[in-house]
Amino acid sequence: MRSEVTIPSESKKSAVRRVLTPVLGGAVLLLAGCAKDAPQDTWQPEGPSAQMIDNLQRPVFYAAGVVGVIVAAAVGYAVWKFKDRGQAIPEQGHGKSSIEYGGIALSAIILAAVAVPTFATIFKLNDTKGCDFTVNVTGQQWWWEYSYPVQPGIPEPIVTSGEMAIPAGECIKLRITSRDVIHSFWIPKLNGKRDAVPGRIHIWKIEADKPGIYDGQCTEFCGLSHADMKMNVAALNTADFATWVAQQTQDGPVAAAETAEARGEETFKAQCARCHQINGAVDKDGNPVINQADEQLVSGAAPNLTHLMSRSTFGGATFDLLTEECREELRSASPEEFGALYLRGVTAECLNRAELEEWLANAPGKKAMYPEANDDGLARGMPYLALTADQVDDLVAYLMTMNPSQTGAN
Repeated sequence: MRSEVTIPSESKKSAVRRVLTPVLGGAVLLLAGCAKDAPQDTWQPEGPSAQMIDNLQRPVFYAAGVVGVIVAAAVGYAVWKFKDRGQAIPEQGHGKSSIEYGGIALSAIILAAVAVPTFATIFKLNDTKGCDFTVNVTGQQWWWEYSYPVQPGIPEPIVTSGEMAIPAGECIKLRITSRDVIHSFWIPKLNGKRDAVPGRIHIWKIEADKPGIYDGQCTEFCGLSHADMKMNVAALNTADFATWVAQQTQDGPVAAAETAEARGEETFKAQCARCHQINGAVDKDGNPVINQADEQLVSGAAPNLTHLMSRSTFGGATFDLLTEECREELRSASPEEFGALYLRGVTAECLNRAELEEWLANAPGKKAMYPEANDDGLARGMPYLALTADQVDDLVAYLMTMNPSQTGAN
């Protein structure tokens, strides 16, 4: 006669917890991924390339879900049906050839059904014929630079960072590279990912269906602040994009003498111009002030700040230049209203002053970087400048003049 073993209630509770914890955790993660209007949602395409990816991934995802349910049900049934209940071990065999070969054939058919449209989509995504507008995209630790070469609609080169402006409804060819380590450029609602590799140029394309801001993220681990290496694309209608180009081709303004802006300009030239550029800035002798980023930084470049206040973010698109209220107003604007709000730039009423002041006071404390020089005397990221509170205030006043919509450059 076989004796029965009584399982303590606490052990039963522990067993239940072991089962429910991963199930509930998975459910929470699944629901978290279903947020409406998520800024980096691959399930909400807003451009032709992203739509192609969505058309491919949906049937594959649903088919994989069905297969997953079937497999899980089969495993669950086998576990329940053949649970050890003290019965004799069944006779071992080598299985049935018909089932084995049938499973192989079915798997091959499924893989072929997925592979054929996948390859076709990949070729279409890489086809840049008809993409007559070009933007050079350069990744570095930990921000993105965008340069616009001379081309129809761009009378002279434009260099900006963090936020790329493009004409909506037009295919944009991207020439992607890196100045230091491998990065990966990704605007989920406009297209898939493309690596930025030092010494190489990878061709990619994006296109936005309508005006608005589209968020992105570096998706290749690139060091200390990889998670904070973000980017935005601002799509504008044809007329608004032409206005943006006119704004960006203007030099930065000269501060009026004996003002907070003038003091900020002097602080900028003494402390910041080693790495950052403001087009049109001159020294006391009238000579152009040219940054020396190639002698200061591993990447050899820092964001061009000539029109900083025409963007909505700073610090590698990590922090908002706009207050929460103004940011929400911009991002929730209709396609018809978006251009005017975006071209307005950052006004005094909308400036997220506290965030910007914290950055100027102690940038490494806001965003993890390697500001200390390496063996070659080069740093990665913005250093601590030990600015006084007055210098920070003056710098903010000077940077606020870097809004072309407020200085008549439109």
